[in-house]
Amino acid sequence: MKRLPFILLIAATSLVACNSTENELDASDPAALNSISEESFVNTVKTLSSDEFEGRMPFTEGETKTINYIKEQFEGLGLEPGNGDSFFQEVPLVETNSSPMEELVLKGTNGEVRFKLLDEFVMGSRQVKESVTVNDSELVFAGFGIVAPEYSWNDYADLDVKGKTVVVMVNDPGYYDKSLFKGGTMTYYGRWTYKYEEAARQGASGIMIIHDTGAASYGWNVVRSGWSGPQMNLLTADDGASLAAFEGWLSADAAKRMFNLAGVDSNVIEAAKKPGFKAVDLGLKTSVSIKNKIKKDISNNVIGKLVGTKRPDEVIIYAGHWDHLGVGESLEGDSIYNGANDNATGIAAIIEIAKAFKHASVPPERTILFIGLTAEEQGLLGSEYYATNPIYPLSKTVANINIDAMTASGATKDITVIGYGQSELDAYVANVAKLQNRTVNPDPHPSSGSFFRSDHFNFAKVGVPALYAGGGVDFVDTSQEAQNKRDQFEGRYHTQRDEYDASYWQLDGIMNDIKLFYQIGYTLSMETNFPKWKEGSEFKEAGENR
Repeated sequence: MKRLPFILLIAATSLVACNSTENELDASDPAALNSISEESFVNTVKTLSSDEFEGRMPFTEGETKTINYIKEQFEGLGLEPGNGDSFFQEVPLVETNSSPMEELVLKGTNGEVRFKLLDEFVMGSRQVKESVTVNDSELVFAGFGIVAPEYSWNDYADLDVKGKTVVVMVNDPGYYDKSLFKGGTMTYYGRWTYKYEEAARQGASGIMIIHDTGAASYGWNVVRSGWSGPQMNLLTADDGASLAAFEGWLSADAAKRMFNLAGVDSNVIEAAKKPGFKAVDLGLKTSVSIKNKIKKDISNNVIGKLVGTKRPDEVIIYAGHWDHLGVGESLEGDSIYNGANDNATGIAAIIEIAKAFKHASVPPERTILFIGLTAEEQGLLGSEYYATNPIYPLSKTVANINIDAMTASGATKDITVIGYGQSELDAYVANVAKLQNRTVNPDPHPSSGSFFRSDHFNFAKVGVPALYAGGGVDFVDTSQEAQNKRDQFEGRYHTQRDEYDASYWQLDGIMNDIKLFYQIGYTLSMETNFPKWKEGSEFKEAGENR
């Protein structure tokens, strides 16, 4: 996962008294902080992102090498197995390679339109079947496809979509009208994953999301590439039977042609952005045929723990995903997606933090769990599995600190919190940042929904306060030489060029962030209270009920 570039600076958040003076001193323990080593961090990154690990794709030899390496590091630090007597939590996955028809045909009384696969539509099925067929399904435009009672919004009101195909918009109404939902901050209702979930709950046979570059925060090329190969999902008891038979996207141009064929004014999109919109029967039908190649297998989360001295049943979780994209098409003779930044850095950081806890002069009073998660790149699957099959009770889980794709562009005077304003963890960040003479900023692009795009989100969904933060944008070194190094990161994300390179990686900022994450977790480990979700957070109710 990659955070979008941060360009907005704000004043630091106000502090609250979440740390005692004693805990601030303990969290700044030189023995712990000095154990965090740039050299060992780099060695871990270089190892995990080497060609030997084959891009760390689940179900491959690369996974076997990766999870055993992480286990060995945990054992070497003296951590105990985190799942009974095992360092592994098995995660059952199914890999589906969907091959839909080459053309999607919509038919109506005024004729038909045909859309080309990948160029104008993408489609797949998460139902674990070798063949999926839907005949003559009626199309309904259901606005954003959202049912949100707390915002007095229901796009499915008085609508029966059983057996039908719903066509919906990406994002949520707040993207267009700041007085609705959370304004410019995307809610989970705006994520494409929610829209698929809701369509299934409503009984739809299929769902297609209309792409919009601004509202989605990425172009059609991202949709196309993300749907052009095998997809992984958690294996469910019903083999995906409760899901819609097919899911996909339509390009913006394809959507215009669809509305034209239906004889519906394209202004229906504008109408759908306003309260009170009623779904529109498009008077069109489509038939879908998908062939699936299916592979079921087991992947693994890797879990080590340091047992707390006074409240061992209360758990703080550090987590980051170990997986990347494996081996793909060749680029200049290189076909391995090494994933150095995304996310060998996160795993290396967790190992350094575990080392710091082992060197702490006063051991933590709560248990610290360190997890290398699988299949983040496939849809946050490892974290979803842990969150829905927790080894330690959610009611006793204090917080999750997620580390994903750390910023190797140099030290900053600030730190950015994705999802700032969601929970009391903001104040913990502010207090430790103050010790580093840094300020705290919120996500400058909240409409992109970054809070929902990394593993912390699955912990938040089940009510565990979750933190996702990283280096800011106010760089300490503003020289042209430093900027030239930062520029070297452009175009490397999710390509074969995401490799460690000492010529432009600047690690002082990462070292600061690792220490900050350690100090936050240590402070939490010495307290008796549990941080809470703030008023207005969509996760507050789950937090109160866990």
